[in-house]
Amino acid sequence: MAAQQQKVYERVRMGVDYYPEHWEESMWEKDAALMKQSGVALVRVGEFAWSRMEPREGEFDLGWLDRAIDLFGRYGIDVVIGTPTHTPPRWLTDKYPDVLPITPGGGVYQPGVRGHRCFNSRSLRKFGERIVEKLAERYAGHPAVIGWQTDNEFGMLDSQSPQAAEDFRDWAYRKYGTLDKLNREWGTVVWSGEYSDWSELTPPLGGSPFQNPSFLLDFARFQWETVADFQAGQIAAIRRHCPGHFITHNFHTYPQRLDLYTVGNDLDFASFDYYPNTSPDKAATSPYSGALSLDVTRGIKRKNFWIMEQLSGSPGAWMPMWRMPQPGYIRAYVWQAIARGADTVVHFRWRSANIGAEQFWHGLIDHSNVPGRRLAEFARTSEEVRRLAPLLEGTSPDAEVAILMSHEQLEALRVQKQTDNFDYYENLKTYHRALTKLGIACDVIDWRQPLEGYRVVVAPHLYLLDDEAAERLSRFAADGGTLVTTARTGVKNMNNVCVMQPLPGLLADCAGVTVSEYDPLGSDVVRLDDAEGEQFACSQWADILDPAEDGRTEVLARYGGSVFFAGEAAVTRHPFGRGETYYLGTHPEEAYLRSLLLRIAQDRGVAHTEGLPAGVQVSVRGGDSGAYLFVLNLGREPRRVKLTGEYAEAARGEGLLSGKRHHGAEIELEPYGVEIFLLKNRTEQE
Repeated sequence: MAAQQQKVYERVRMGVDYYPEHWEESMWEKDAALMKQSGVALVRVGEFAWSRMEPREGEFDLGWLDRAIDLFGRYGIDVVIGTPTHTPPRWLTDKYPDVLPITPGGGVYQPGVRGHRCFNSRSLRKFGERIVEKLAERYAGHPAVIGWQTDNEFGMLDSQSPQAAEDFRDWAYRKYGTLDKLNREWGTVVWSGEYSDWSELTPPLGGSPFQNPSFLLDFARFQWETVADFQAGQIAAIRRHCPGHFITHNFHTYPQRLDLYTVGNDLDFASFDYYPNTSPDKAATSPYSGALSLDVTRGIKRKNFWIMEQLSGSPGAWMPMWRMPQPGYIRAYVWQAIARGADTVVHFRWRSANIGAEQFWHGLIDHSNVPGRRLAEFARTSEEVRRLAPLLEGTSPDAEVAILMSHEQLEALRVQKQTDNFDYYENLKTYHRALTKLGIACDVIDWRQPLEGYRVVVAPHLYLLDDEAAERLSRFAADGGTLVTTARTGVKNMNNVCVMQPLPGLLADCAGVTVSEYDPLGSDVVRLDDAEGEQFACSQWADILDPAEDGRTEVLARYGGSVFFAGEAAVTRHPFGRGETYYLGTHPEEAYLRSLLLRIAQDRGVAHTEGLPAGVQVSVRGGDSGAYLFVLNLGREPRRVKLTGEYAEAARGEGLLSGKRHHGAEIELEPYGVEIFLLKNRTEQE
């Protein structure tokens, strides 16, 4: 990757999404001038404009886009072009109906909204790659155009089209080779489901959750590869003409059934559409769910990312309107994104639309077209970002703790829900939230990624497991790491078939326990007694653990109360090689997880701070220029924050945002207040 290209997308700056095709051309220059005045450094255009770019088959009209991009260039505003394949035009779907997906119920996903495209459609690929090629060829040398966003917000369609069925059969043939092997690996003998001819293999028509779980998981895997292949055609067209431009995609709304890592593999960096919930009843949870989403996005490529759509006003259209963001909200959540690795934050949208279905998904400017409070807050934030950019460019979060995330686990546990209260991603949230409340930096990465450099790895619910993953995790612990694993580990092989060995299966030696029996608790709450006599609650699941016979496994908590397994081991720690493995046989309440993870952080020397008030988060970005501590109050009430450890020393210095000197480790933050401190300068780091 060229150094010049890296420099372009690693700049720390602000932008907006803009739709010139929605507005009279006489408005464009006034908009561009006000954008420049407000600190807008770049705009994204084009991702929904196929019908304007190609109003009839083979008839291209890009003059309007030329004029818009030229205008932004004159104002020194960079442009990112979105490929328009998320919204195939009417002429395409009418003349080539294979473009439209067939839903699991057998109906046609009709045009009229968006996302009406079957990724397997040969017509979509042909005409989609053609319009992308036209755009790439036309704007390859334009000085204002710096990069590309593929499509928009990829997701799973579960298309049942004839082409999807044919492609799925080809995919299964390449994977298994023979029907005998496929029948054996999937266990299709159950319910007389064996295939005797490849033509019998179809997508899961009807979408029943009770179909063969191996088949359903493989159909999801097939779709992941299909989306990646669909995107690869666009990427190839862009790279042929624009080798110096970056390519990204705007992921959205986690958890996604779509495998983010498969689709992200060919991108230069990942992007995310970030809409933290403004409702008062979400104020306690939204900052933490958002923090996880940002860390998930950073983990797609294990590098900094962009926000391609950031909340600018009250969202509405797909649901009743949310509350309007309070003063300071927009600014605080920009800084949260930057603190967790966003280099560029692009706001959706410049102005609230006065046409179409998203008229009430509010932008920085209301329908009145009168600039107000939200644009003023954006402009203030843009000025701060521009002022601190020279320090922050080239910096990124550096975590010593990782949570492993797996779309295969997510999908397998969706196909066969374990209990009425068991949710893979929600449980992962609980671990991440406990770490965040301790001020512990945490990467969220694909479960197959290398683990070097981490002191602690949290691996929840490795329901599917194979020798390679088990060996890598065991080696991590043996080499001195701390592995934290949980119930529902090692239940199945990678074909989604239960294994005939005591749980946690391939990780039993590393964990130092076996599961003698389990009880699917669901919503029922059971008491958990720790070794110090404190009582906590647990639910969802109860593995009854037998510590290994070598006597080295330490029981940290036992089940209590009146259950038949009261007194049995629930949480254990097992020395393994030069490291250790913790096994949690249940899902404890967050207070217990926080105390356990604090103990681990203290034992392993992981940077943390205790006693953060609700809604307050701390993050560190470091690089050649130094390390910078972000302290954010993402709540509706003022907070007094007392930092501990090395963070406390940094907070005695001058705040880089406010210019104030804070005397002591306690700092006052207004609602949605933010402060940034120099944690270590370059000399100290060296």
